[in-house]
Amino acid sequence: MARYDFASDNTAPAAPEAIEALVAANTGFTSGYGTDAVSARAADAVRALLDADAEVRFVASGTAANAIALAALCRPFEAVLAHEHAHVCTDETGAPGFFGHGLGLVGLPGASGRIDPAALAAQLTRPDVAHRQFPVALSLTNATEYGTVYSVEELAALTAPAKAKGLGVHLDGARLANAAAAGFDLKAIGSLGVDILVVGGTKAGMTATEAVVIFDRALARRFDARLKQSGQLPSKGRFYAAPFIGMLESGAFVARAAHANAMARRLAELSPFPLRHPVEANAVFVDMDDATLGRLHAAGWFAYRFLDGSVRFMCSWAVTPDSVEELGATLRAIV
Repeated sequence: MARYDFASDNTAPAAPEAIEALVAANTGFTSGYGTDAVSARAADAVRALLDADAEVRFVASGTAANAIALAALCRPFEAVLAHEHAHVCTDETGAPGFFGHGLGLVGLPGASGRIDPAALAAQLTRPDVAHRQFPVALSLTNATEYGTVYSVEELAALTAPAKAKGLGVHLDGARLANAAAAGFDLKAIGSLGVDILVVGGTKAGMTATEAVVIFDRALARRFDARLKQSGQLPSKGRFYAAPFIGMLESGAFVARAAHANAMARRLAELSPFPLRHPVEANAVFVDMDDATLGRLHAAGWFAYRFLDGSVRFMCSWAVTPDSVEELGATLRAIV
């Protein structure tokens, strides 16, 4: 039987703190559609995490959260700038364009998932013509798809010129907990000009839930109607919100991510294969040919070949030191 310990951080169970909060929320009767006390408490916990006065909503998936956020920033004949390997460009089956009724995505290059500031600058100076979708928003990801982490200064170098040109800014934080555990200051996000943020819950050890944080309150107008039309205004909203209470109030959100990051660093130390990208969060990318990957699968370990051709190992909150040692031994055996 294949082992999926390192296939993705989506393959892990939910953390105890998340489950305990769900159980605690599963009592009595309450109002629906996110108007309940559990949702309000969870929203306060998110605001405290970010030290920001913002609107907070809870939805079922990162794809929905990103797509709805980008749809709020763009009209159908406009476009979003993002890294060419960002999740919104490569793994959401056109959801941003679907939810945005045709909005476009323009992929930008950059090493290890970080947008090259020069590439962004070039896009910002292009003329506005009727024959292509003009960019009005910038989408960033932290931690990136390649497990690297933008510093506050690196993000500011991208958001500042974008905001100067009047662009809205979206931040995909599917692995924001891992970025925080790597030293990224979550309380700086509000000062960077980010208009709408997705705080990842699912990959951080929660059940299926993500928080949409709206810094620009003008975007909050009729946002619940947008969620309802998109099928993302759950009637029993407390069950999407509760895991955030458990993970944020206990500190497990960052503490569990710190463990995942540490497991990735240890796996990188044990691996005999060349690293393709720096190990800064909870992902390890290595160079491995198809024959060797086949031997890895035959040995019972599943791992994906990623967009750039490297093989990805993803460490979740639930990965154990013993499993890291076991995988490391297998990697050394198949090299």
